[in-house]
Amino acid sequence: MRYSQGLSLPDHMRIDSIDIFHYRLPLDPPFYASWDPRPRVSHTCTLVRVRAGPYEGVGSGDAMLGFQGHEHLFVGHDPFDIERHVRILDNLQFMYGRMWPLEVALWDLMGKLSGLPLWKLMGGRSPRVPLYASCGERRPPAERAESARALQAQGFPALKLRFHAADPRDDLAVVRAVREAVGSEMQILVDANQGWQMPWDAAPTWDFKTALWVADALAELGVFWLEEPLHRHDYRGLAELRRRARLRIAGGEGCREYAELREYLRHGSLDVYQPDVVWSTGMLRARQLAGEVQAAGCLYTPHTWGDGLVLLANLHVCAAVATAPFVEFPYDPPGWTLERRDYLLPASITPDGPGTLTLSDAPGLGVTIDWEALEPLRIHTGTMA
Repeated sequence: MRYSQGLSLPDHMRIDSIDIFHYRLPLDPPFYASWDPRPRVSHTCTLVRVRAGPYEGVGSGDAMLGFQGHEHLFVGHDPFDIERHVRILDNLQFMYGRMWPLEVALWDLMGKLSGLPLWKLMGGRSPRVPLYASCGERRPPAERAESARALQAQGFPALKLRFHAADPRDDLAVVRAVREAVGSEMQILVDANQGWQMPWDAAPTWDFKTALWVADALAELGVFWLEEPLHRHDYRGLAELRRRARLRIAGGEGCREYAELREYLRHGSLDVYQPDVVWSTGMLRARQLAGEVQAAGCLYTPHTWGDGLVLLANLHVCAAVATAPFVEFPYDPPGWTLERRDYLLPASITPDGPGTLTLSDAPGLGVTIDWEALEPLRIHTGTMA
């Protein structure tokens, strides 16, 4: 029997357990993330499993630091009481770490109980999601141009390049080479990586004049958006940059509070809003924000770098409510392959059309985790260090 929101669940269908597991996939050769000065020799992921009777919901993302000992706040409750659950998660996040993987697991559980995919449960706009290829490593101009041609040949309508050179002119040379390689048919997006930094990164970030100078140079190259060009809390600086720039300004991927995203809206700081469902807003507030952003005439297309479940959570929200021309699809072989990204899943997530992915009608996120297969990669901590 299936249960939908509004129906009273029997006791054995209420939340009866929450478990958190951590996994680490060794990376050899390492992945040289442009935003991280340290090469990444492993890919660490956290999985949250929520059970209600014979049903199971899963979510992934941050390590859920501080959650242990708070399971009782959810056990025994109706999985569909999501407004209440989000409020508790918000309280926990204020005290500890990011808690949104549990919300994703609760939504997945609701989908399983109702027999509906999350894209349909959350809004049902369309199962088809247009994608852009998101590159993660900095490479020399000729090498990046070659990879851009390969991505274009695979049907991606756009790709994202990431900056982080000491001299922005070195990064601009890469954009120039890519534009020459792909012509005007493929959109280019640029992530400046100036909005936040890794804990061990003490390098100075751009000032306003540098950001404006880069924005002007990118506009000449026909770049679609410039992402995170200033510190994430420089609301006025971003608004002024948006006013003066000749391309779109994007950001907000990792904001910790919904109020921060509202500040962007209040100041008119961004053209493109990118809060990650798992890293920033959770799914309920992602849907809420998407409505506010799109009503303001802006784009909602979330950041979604991470593992395959993180990607699915963001894709389901976008399929439910977003009208953006494309959504992030992390893919930058050979450093960041589908197999490395999606090792938690029984099978990798792959486009099923030229630069598009159609989500299935399978309940919840549409995947079932093979816990036994993952056991050899299980570790006792979810931190990167």
